[in-house]
Amino acid sequence: MKGLESVKEYYGKVLQSTKDLKTSACCTAESMPLHLRSILSEVHEEVKDKFYGCGSPLPFALEGKIVLDLGSGSGRDAFILSKLVGPNGKVIGVDMTDEQIAVAKKHLDYHTQKFGHSKPNVEFIKGYIEDLEEVGIKTNSIDLVVSNCVINLSPSKERVFSEIFRVLKPGGELYFSDVFSNRRMPKHLAEDHVMLGECLGGAMYTEDFRRMMNKMGCADYRMMNNSRITLFNPEIEKMAGMMEFYSITVRAFKMDLEDRCEDFGQMAIYKGGIKDSEQFFILDDHHLFEKNKPMAVCGNTANMLSQSRYGEYFTIHGDMTHHYGLFDCGPTPTMTGDSAPGACC
Repeated sequence: MKGLESVKEYYGKVLQSTKDLKTSACCTAESMPLHLRSILSEVHEEVKDKFYGCGSPLPFALEGKIVLDLGSGSGRDAFILSKLVGPNGKVIGVDMTDEQIAVAKKHLDYHTQKFGHSKPNVEFIKGYIEDLEEVGIKTNSIDLVVSNCVINLSPSKERVFSEIFRVLKPGGELYFSDVFSNRRMPKHLAEDHVMLGECLGGAMYTEDFRRMMNKMGCADYRMMNNSRITLFNPEIEKMAGMMEFYSITVRAFKMDLEDRCEDFGQMAIYKGGIKDSEQFFILDDHHLFEKNKPMAVCGNTANMLSQSRYGEYFTIHGDMTHHYGLFDCGPTPTMTGDSAPGACC
């Protein structure tokens, strides 16, 4: 596939560690939650040194789940997930770069022993995230798909998201961090091997991303957080001109949702019980559920909480029998000041 050979060369041959990166795009300083930092401290140093991510797309409630890590690289997130899913869960890492796969496989036994598993619960597969069927990922087989600053590298993003929603189980979750831009990428920058390798050339324009997700049948997705990417390299900064880049973490579910937040008079109550998030649960950047405190929610939010793996931790009062118009849920400002990239929340 055009463009992928350049990416494989950059991540397999040019970059030897995070020190070789020319910008902060592939390793922004988003704070990793405390419970993940303790696991990260157990991950092998070589794995961490050769990992190029832009966020921390690792949600809660993963015990016993099947997780797919797209563009797993040296395996940092996959190994953290290995501990989170436990011995009854499974993590599948897919990456196209031989050198990165080799590093991950090299330290498979190390992490199996480190986390106290009797056998490996992680599998690393060489393949393309645009064609998960080719590497044997079956339809409706995955509980959670994660990806950390990789989808921007694909020249066929629509195929990637189509495959994601194919392999997810009904109610399954997509949780990923990636690089977005405030305008469409000019062709000469999109094809520049350094811009592409630094996760900038393939950055997704937020509005085009919204349109694509709608086309995929995902009418409402949620932003978890976003941070401005600093271009420390003067040459790259000059090339980028007035373009702005952001690392954004997005959450989406495979379920039927409306394209606006509608009011059905529903209330959601977080019952607690999620490990490392006992007192509150954060659904997105403007929904924080305090334990035992009722909170008015739109129909989409009620469905996200009740029809996903989070359902056992919530009580939803009310149904969709009576409609009261649009839910009073103001849009979350994005980096450009426009409406949020999701539906209306």
